[in-house]
Amino acid sequence: MKLSPLNIKGQEFGKQMRGYDTNEVSAFLERLAEEVDSLQQENDNLKKELELANARIAEFRKIEKSLQDTLLKAQETSARSVESAKKQTSLILKEAEIKAQQLIEKARVQAGEIRTAVDSLKEEKDVLVAKLKSIVNSQINIIDKTFNEPEEPADQEQRKPVQPSVDLDINDIINKISE
Repeated sequence: MKLSPLNIKGQEFGKQMRGYDTNEVSAFLERLAEEVDSLQQENDNLKKELELANARIAEFRKIEKSLQDTLLKAQETSARSVESAKKQTSLILKEAEIKAQQLIEKARVQAGEIRTAVDSLKEEKDVLVAKLKSIVNSQINIIDKTFNEPEEPADQEQRKPVQPSVDLDINDIINKISE
């Protein structure tokens, strides 16, 4: 049988001649009942606190589990993001290298075209210079013939032969044109 403060208070003992003092026994039982009552209340309070503490521990464990799951997901997401960034960086670098090679090749082609154009212009210049030399030489020959031909006798007396005073240097003319 479980003891309670009421059982202790209501407990009766048989009387005997040489027994205990009933007042002392009653007083002791009264104090014992109060002490048991106090201990039961304290025990009940401690049980309630224990239940609350266990409930809080369960909540904290749920929160801890949730935090661990979130942390794992964050780590996985971070790892995927880093990997993705590395792949994108690699792709960007490869694209840049390809574009650089294309630009270099295009520049080489353009340089070749410019060299060809310059060579063509040099050839055209050489042809023009040759033509100009030919024209200038033919003009000099015409001028020489005109000034060196004998004039008719009637006019000879009246006119004195005119010598061209033009001293032409064909190479000087060509150099000036080439500049």
